[in-house]
Amino acid sequence: MKQQILFSPSELHSALKSKACIVFDCRFVLSDPGSGYKDYLEAHIPGAVYAHLDNDLSSPVSNSSGRHPLPDADKFAAFLAHSGWQPGIRLVAYDNAGGSIAARLWWLMKYFGHDCAALLDGGISSWQSAGYELQSGIVTVKPEVPVSFSPRGELVVSTLEILEGLGEEGTLLVDVRDTNRYRGEVEPIDTVAGHIPGSVNYPYQLNLSPDGRFKSATEACEGLCTLSEDHQAKGLVYMCGSGVTACHTIFSAELAGLKNSKLYAGSWSEWIRNPSRPIVSYEG
Repeated sequence: MKQQILFSPSELHSALKSKACIVFDCRFVLSDPGSGYKDYLEAHIPGAVYAHLDNDLSSPVSNSSGRHPLPDADKFAAFLAHSGWQPGIRLVAYDNAGGSIAARLWWLMKYFGHDCAALLDGGISSWQSAGYELQSGIVTVKPEVPVSFSPRGELVVSTLEILEGLGEEGTLLVDVRDTNRYRGEVEPIDTVAGHIPGSVNYPYQLNLSPDGRFKSATEACEGLCTLSEDHQAKGLVYMCGSGVTACHTIFSAELAGLKNSKLYAGSWSEWIRNPSRPIVSYEG
């Protein structure tokens, strides 16, 4: 039976009442890393624990890595256990950015071999719009014993694999950043503007309806299948600025029933660490 990966507010409310899941608040702002936790303390979904993108869902940045390296397996397992999660418990993540941060936690659970995670459709605003209550302050949970996590290496590609595969037929590198960043017209975050040669642009916002909720499986499939067919791709590798919002499109692809999605975890911020790697930049 296929696991449900997208919850409506009413479905999450029912699951919480029956104590069938644990909820994670993943709100985060790149330009103000402390603001998400501050917002969490002011108001969050009852029982939710906070997951910090930099501290809990990533490893420390190194001289060769991108801005959000994948977390160490043992440390990530310890974070989940400290938050009260254990194998067999459903995990539902949310944010206030259309799922663009929360999808990182969803993907990490998949990457570490636990297909038990889901997202709250529309995030905290949809919960509030449905009339459900919020609570403030820190949530106290009973810590669990950490379990051993084994990464699924087949779900990621490295910078070396991207370099070796440039121009290779069959695999398509999809950059989900905003189009003006992809083109290199602006770059508000990283030190170099542009994109990797051969990559195509499919902004992750295309996964969402105007109300900030995910498009239907049919709509998602139309967009991503067309992208794949237009480029005669057998497999899609997704990237972004640092391997976070790319997970959002992998989530959308799974909603649509599409398989064989991979993540270039280092993404643009790792690619540009070495100036010898080729880029395409704006020349307007």
